[in-house]
Amino acid sequence: MTTYGLGPDWVPGPDGVPFRRAARVILLDDADRLLLVRGHDAGETSRSWWFTVGGGLEPGEEPRAGALRELREETGLRLSAEQLQGPVLTRSAVFDFAAVTCRQDEEFFLARGTETRLDDGGWTALERDVLDELRWWELDELDAAVAAGAVVYPRLLPGLVRRLAGGWDGTSEHVVE
Repeated sequence: MTTYGLGPDWVPGPDGVPFRRAARVILLDDADRLLLVRGHDAGETSRSWWFTVGGGLEPGEEPRAGALRELREETGLRLSAEQLQGPVLTRSAVFDFAAVTCRQDEEFFLARGTETRLDDGGWTALERDVLDELRWWELDELDAAVAAGAVVYPRLLPGLVRRLAGGWDGTSEHVVE
């Protein structure tokens, strides 16, 4: 069943706002390029933003397993659970999508990948409607794009990735957006 036209992983929260738990991967290649997805709002196609690979958890699914599944489905890349570090960040976000206010709690994991060829063959019908591209970003290029007005979520992602590129220190911060 699709709830609110968003997908089956969205359920009414205690306040009636669609809610889901999600897991995401901050994936860096050997050159410290960051993999991001560009998507747009189904209800307002002129709104677009960049974000990490990931998505909603299936019932009973652990965040680490969900992050690996989402990475495989959205990029064709396969990593092991041991290749994920973290969570390096947790995020609680309230946002509008498809003319619906949504709430999502996310866990972000850090991974390194050597394979950079991407395959979007695992995208769902909704993803095909709202996801526009997968792209590897050099960090200086991403900083310049954000300075020029590109929207990235979470907003602290460029700075966080610069810190994580040198190695994860074992801490996890929480952000509310």
